[in-house]
Amino acid sequence: MVLAPVIPYYAAAKSPAGSGVNKVASVQRHSPEARLEEAAGLAHAIALDIVHSETMVLKKPRPATLFGEGKILELKGIIDADDIELVIVDHILTPVQQRNLEKQWDVKVLDRTGLILEIFGERARTKEGRLQVELAHLEYQKSRLVRSWTHLERQRGGFGFLGGPGETQIEADRRQIRGRIEKISSDINKIKRTRELHRKARKMVPYPIVALVGYTNAGKSTLFNYLTGANVMAQDMLFATLDPTMREVKLPSFGKIIMSDTVGFISDLPTTLVAAFRATLEEVLEADILLHIRDISHPDSEAQKNDVVEVLEELGVNASSEETGIIEVWNKIDLLPAPARESCLNEAALADHLVGVSAISGEGMSELLALIEGRLTEQFSKIHLSVAPEDGALMHWILEHTQLVSRQVSDETGFCDLVVRGSSQVMGQLENRRSGLRTKKL
Repeated sequence: MVLAPVIPYYAAAKSPAGSGVNKVASVQRHSPEARLEEAAGLAHAIALDIVHSETMVLKKPRPATLFGEGKILELKGIIDADDIELVIVDHILTPVQQRNLEKQWDVKVLDRTGLILEIFGERARTKEGRLQVELAHLEYQKSRLVRSWTHLERQRGGFGFLGGPGETQIEADRRQIRGRIEKISSDINKIKRTRELHRKARKMVPYPIVALVGYTNAGKSTLFNYLTGANVMAQDMLFATLDPTMREVKLPSFGKIIMSDTVGFISDLPTTLVAAFRATLEEVLEADILLHIRDISHPDSEAQKNDVVEVLEELGVNASSEETGIIEVWNKIDLLPAPARESCLNEAALADHLVGVSAISGEGMSELLALIEGRLTEQFSKIHLSVAPEDGALMHWILEHTQLVSRQVSDETGFCDLVVRGSSQVMGQLENRRSGLRTKKL
């Protein structure tokens, strides 16, 4: 059974400087129908059968049980009548609320955080991904070791939130859990240092990095596969991709770039997961350009955009700044009715940070590549160099730190004429090394 509580939410908008007044403004949020559909999708992602699902408006959430007594009794009747074994509440429950609901209904209760962690536990493939998920899971479970649900039959693999014999191992002594958390944190730090070394090595290779971010199931992996020719898992499923993937792409005029596919974001993403996956998502911070992939056909596309922006800002990316180089990719335009599709394409054509595409049909991909090329050309300047034949050390440095566009050796002088491209940082370093070097900015 899937329950999607709807709690009216308002936030204080920032007042103009010096006014001393805060206005109350409604926040763009997902519709109840979309939240219920998403919660059902999360449950289907781990092969759960949904017997009953509904949304409900809670004007006054109860601290002890979230729901009122009448609603709890009503749901108890449905649970008993349909012989339901698991209730998913699409909301973040406190340990007390979860424990009280389980006592009232005599079934296992899983909140939104636990469900997302369960999915991550099943999907993560790399050693780092597994460690990050286990760390987030232990942090979450640490305060919930208050009961043992061994009467429920184990349904599938994962981290044991769904009850059964596997769960008793998780409900271990808190001291043992703290020790495991310390061990995992140490292992992740080692992997993080390795990743930092890899990033430094990639910086030595003068290829720009373009990272794909977006709401889960927005079509990032499908678009990634189309552009790179890779075979990353791409399904109509929430959190189909968890482990980051990087591939080389050759742009028509600019040359080679590195494209990175990342884990999808979601509303109310557990803070434990954001913290655990911070090392992985640091690829986003290192990117020269971010492609924000949006499912423009989704009725809650704008709310999904806001969720992505919130997570990016939590990671330290100023997603609202024009200087961040974020390109909005309006994906799945092929699913729009003709008038809406035409309107989206017209709006994108008038903006320098928007492009409408279909990762399935390939429509708009040439425009997307042209937009990426234009941004990179602005960031990476091109220069003409003439290097003397005896200056081998300088030649070696140039070839390692810049992107070679062309090279020609003069038969008369022996000088090597190069056209190279590099970031402003690399060009500044080259400026300090090119004493007596003949150069011309192109």
